[in-house]
Amino acid sequence: MSWGNHSLWMEFVFLAYPSQSEPRILSFLGVSLVYTWVITGNVLIMVAIQTEARLHTPMYYFLGSLSGVEIGYTAVVVPHLLANILRSEKTITLLGCATQMGFFIGLGSADCFLLASMAYDRHAAICHPLQYPLIMPRTLCARLVAASMVLGLCLSFQLVAFVFSLPFCPARGIHHFYCDVPPVMCLVCAQSHRHEQSVLVAATLAVAVPFLLIAASYASIMAVVFRAHSAAGHRRAFSTCSSHLAVVLLQYGCCAFMYLRPSSSYHPEQDQFVSLVYTLGTPLLNPFVYTLRNSEMKEAIAKVLARSCLPRES
Repeated sequence: MSWGNHSLWMEFVFLAYPSQSEPRILSFLGVSLVYTWVITGNVLIMVAIQTEARLHTPMYYFLGSLSGVEIGYTAVVVPHLLANILRSEKTITLLGCATQMGFFIGLGSADCFLLASMAYDRHAAICHPLQYPLIMPRTLCARLVAASMVLGLCLSFQLVAFVFSLPFCPARGIHHFYCDVPPVMCLVCAQSHRHEQSVLVAATLAVAVPFLLIAASYASIMAVVFRAHSAAGHRRAFSTCSSHLAVVLLQYGCCAFMYLRPSSSYHPEQDQFVSLVYTLGTPLLNPFVYTLRNSEMKEAIAKVLARSCLPRES
């Protein structure tokens, strides 16, 4: 079986993993601990939103969807990363690499579109509070989540099909922990501006466009907040939006650094660190950011934990 001029079973080798046993063990334990927290925190958010009736609002619907997407896109990469830390041969087939890249980029793009949907929701709630139930009905929320998933996966699969149709050099060592666009593009022999522009267009649609929508939403929110004369209203609005802005800046900052630049500026060690930040750091921080300053979420998660810890009557 082949894809273009390549065999689907052609193998790539990951070169970023530590070779000595002590760093490997420490890396495995550290990544395992962070991944456990990512899964636990995001599952708690999803269960709390599902079981607590007062959290059945658009804001929490988007938050639960965001947690589900982040569980998905970390699951695409992290189990394989953990297995590679322990294995002596850190290889992946072309088909496996394309599949991993497709779902990682697709779910990561869906994450970006969901953050834009969340910004639009906050804009509607703060700028048009009286019309908010009409502006954000449940059907529109479901459509925005579905559109985020479909757009993210469509952009990703088109990008992956383009990348893996290019000719690769004989040396197939990937200076990274998993298959991502910048390190794989470094293996392409026929480097040209057209190839880089194609990747840049996809990255712009997935990263820059949602960020501009978020910036416009928050500019409008700030204008409304500063026109208000209520100090309590100022605090409530900033409390609601600051956590979302913190996640947005971290996520989009890392993604822009990785994808909105030419492949010639790729620096393996630096980019490996940045990729780990948005692969594990952002999904780890989200449960803390969205719950520590939100009394409703803290109470709902406390109820979930209490129900799971209480002994069941026979």
